[in-house]
Amino acid sequence: MRTWLITGISSGFGRIMTEKLLGRGDRVAGTLRDPAAVEPLKAAHGDRLWLSTLDLTDTGTIRDVVNAAWAEMDRIDVVVSNAGYGLMGAAEELTDEQVRHQIETNLVGSIQLIRAALPHLRGQGGGRILQLSSMGGQVAFPGGSLYHATKWGIEGFVEAVAQEVAVFGIGCTIVEPGGARTDFRNRSAILGPEIAAYDASPSRMVNRIIADESIKSPGDPARMVDAMIASVEQVPAPLRLALGSDAYALASKAYAARSEALEAQRELACSTDVVEEDAGPRWYETGDA
Repeated sequence: MRTWLITGISSGFGRIMTEKLLGRGDRVAGTLRDPAAVEPLKAAHGDRLWLSTLDLTDTGTIRDVVNAAWAEMDRIDVVVSNAGYGLMGAAEELTDEQVRHQIETNLVGSIQLIRAALPHLRGQGGGRILQLSSMGGQVAFPGGSLYHATKWGIEGFVEAVAQEVAVFGIGCTIVEPGGARTDFRNRSAILGPEIAAYDASPSRMVNRIIADESIKSPGDPARMVDAMIASVEQVPAPLRLALGSDAYALASKAYAARSEALEAQRELACSTDVVEEDAGPRWYETGDA
């Protein structure tokens, strides 16, 4: 039996994961903004489901909630940073308030959640962190600039943290789902106000996708959650977990394009070094970085 801390358990991946874990006998400390959304789960599983309200934009309460979860559950084996949403629309169309809220929720909130959990994980001798990102953490589409900013940002943060905390027995995995048949488009995706000039921009693709409910995503959210749960058994922890045929295909294409572009700049990149007869080992070859 494991104990999990999961943010955003009212719907989507968080809800499915919570149901699966409780169903197999694990314990869950879950956070959400409205506890009434999971009353049936609480009634069915009692003390194995601990609940707390949490709005990730309220940075000051994140550490309090994490501390309270550990105090109640005694030990938490896996921290799942799942809560978040998608702000869509051309960058110019978004309001300043929308921009701040997206960054505070998806990026700052996720960072502070992980920071709050690390002392506990270190103190108990290890554990796992699963950070929900997206294929949008590796691939960028017009109309998703702010969402991508948060996902690319949290991926860089977690990749660095993974290297910092491996010595403590803490493993980190960045989960990159493609499109899944959750209620993301109809519930968790927010559109900015439209500027008429952008009707001619490819950014309108996201408006059409959100408006057209006949468009189906390929990903099965239950199977994706099964893969997330199973990843906790892998040693060492996989740094990234791409889920969905679209995530695989689009990330593969993006990786190849970046590699080709970088290789084309190899001569230029190397030509900008200081010219010295004996420069010594490069900083990235010393083992200290």
